[in-house]
Amino acid sequence: MTLNEHYRSRFGCKVYKLSLDGGFTCPNRDGTLDKRGCIFCSAYGGGEFAESCHTSVAHQLEAAKARVSAKIKDGRYIAYFQSFTGTYGSVDRLEALYREAMAPDDIVALAIGTRPDCLGPDVVALLDRLNREKPVYVELGLQTIHESTAQYIRRGYCAPVYIDAVKRLKAAGLNVVTHIILGLPGETPEMAVQTTQAAVDAGTDGVKFHLLHVLRNTDLEAEYRAGNFQCLTLEEYAHWLQCCLDVLPEHIVLHRITGDGHKRDLIAPAWSADKKRVLNYLNQHLCR
Repeated sequence: MTLNEHYRSRFGCKVYKLSLDGGFTCPNRDGTLDKRGCIFCSAYGGGEFAESCHTSVAHQLEAAKARVSAKIKDGRYIAYFQSFTGTYGSVDRLEALYREAMAPDDIVALAIGTRPDCLGPDVVALLDRLNREKPVYVELGLQTIHESTAQYIRRGYCAPVYIDAVKRLKAAGLNVVTHIILGLPGETPEMAVQTTQAAVDAGTDGVKFHLLHVLRNTDLEAEYRAGNFQCLTLEEYAHWLQCCLDVLPEHIVLHRITGDGHKRDLIAPAWSADKKRVLNYLNQHLCR
């Protein structure tokens, strides 16, 4: 199922996500697990296109709506805490941020990007309560099910932590979206398929596929410049993506077929900068 089909079925209209920055950090950055972050993660923590955390959530929402105003009239939106780990903090602070984001009438749902190891019982209980007021989507950065790759990218948790998190979130009635990176160093299409199947088996409701891209001032940039791996070509990425989609059941929502960084920080692959061309190619390839 495509994302637009899912949103129209659930909300009865086209819906846009508004990317917010809640001023979060990450246990992979504050010294709890590490101070370097995941090997591919930029200084923005995956929120390159989010609003500034130096303003209130309410102000960020209005700024984000203004950005998409040319595309949507009288629309409905999802408030999306995208930067860093969106459940990492005290429950009181989290609830205040979430409720501010959910307050406007035109916000139909809340989405939170986070790590499976930052979902304690008190946080899941909070999300459960909020989900009874407006739908809550929890987006988990799995990236890979393979432990050797997870260690290489410094993910900081083992695969069973992800599986347990999905089960607990699903038991609380929450919608789970899993992020998977295609083209990780040392992996093959078959390994990416295994990751996709593991997410399906765990019970995820949706999947976001991302192309591994190299951003400036990341440790992955150093690895790339040292010649330790090569990025996928567009044709290779299309093949990897098709292999993964082949194991997705029809009820799984496909939230994204590729992901890209900010052009100003993109090191490789260069072809990923032309988003329109990439999406057209992938859609044509998948149709064939």
